[in-house]
Amino acid sequence: MEEQQLGRKQIHVVGAVIVREGLVLCAQRGAGQSMASLWEFPGGKIEIGETPQDALKREIAEEMRCQIRVGERVEYTAHEYAFGIVHLTTFYCEVLSGEPQLTEHAAMRWLRPEELLSLEWAPADVPAVQAIMSKYANPHM
Repeated sequence: MEEQQLGRKQIHVVGAVIVREGLVLCAQRGAGQSMASLWEFPGGKIEIGETPQDALKREIAEEMRCQIRVGERVEYTAHEYAFGIVHLTTFYCEVLSGEPQLTEHAAMRWLRPEELLSLEWAPADVPAVQAIMSKYANPHM
């Protein structure tokens, strides 16, 4: 979902923090995309009339060819880029059926939470990375 606010494009997106057996799915942006080669949590824009959870299910089905269950929210971030302000909400997710496949991303990796900072993340995704690392470093939180 996009809107104009104070002359800047406002882009509302969602990202899936897919966790399996203690590993987190990380996706590398493709060469033709903005912020090419940076890592992100897969997802995309929220369409008009969609809830963030419905948008995430749709985007992951389209992008990664699998079905997910959307769980608790990880983080909300607003990050200003040259092209506008991205409002990113990430959610913990699990794969219900299918296996994540590369259709739009250049690569994907399954990493332990403590390994996440070994990748170069898109700026809007960094607060979610930090939240995941904090949660798994202190599992009783």
